[in-house]
Amino acid sequence: MTCMAAAAAATPAVADSVPVGVPLDAVKTTLGVDTPRVATAVPMPTVGAPEAPRFHKGNMLPSPLLPVVPIGTELGSTLVTSPVPNLLGRPETDGEGSLESPATDLVARTPGVVAGGLLTMPDASNSGVPNVALPELGLTTPELIGAPTALLGLGTPR
Repeated sequence: MTCMAAAAAATPAVADSVPVGVPLDAVKTTLGVDTPRVATAVPMPTVGAPEAPRFHKGNMLPSPLLPVVPIGTELGSTLVTSPVPNLLGRPETDGEGSLESPATDLVARTPGVVAGGLLTMPDASNSGVPNVALPELGLTTPELIGAPTALLGLGTPR
């Protein structure tokens, strides 16, 4: 028990996203122009537990037959800033433009398979023998749930 507790304590926490800075310094050095600064995060998807199939009265197979699996992640914060020269037509009004996307949660659900069998439940009026039924097959729709936003900014020196 002590070994398992120590191993659990030693494992790192799972991150929703990993921050990444995009290195553009070589472009500035090579071309001699001011380059934008880009900072973002790479999402790390985590798979959730599949939804349990449910049995309905009159059906021999559970619904959905192939369960829906949720996959969640956090779209990390992204910030892009770029120098804007001569913003108001004069060199002293050099500014900076920015585009920012705050972190937001995103959840996707895989499609599930719904199937109906060729036989019905046992029928008492037919000596307990199931009746033949038309086969049924269908897919549940995939879902994508989230609300990403973006903010555009422009700053001038005062």
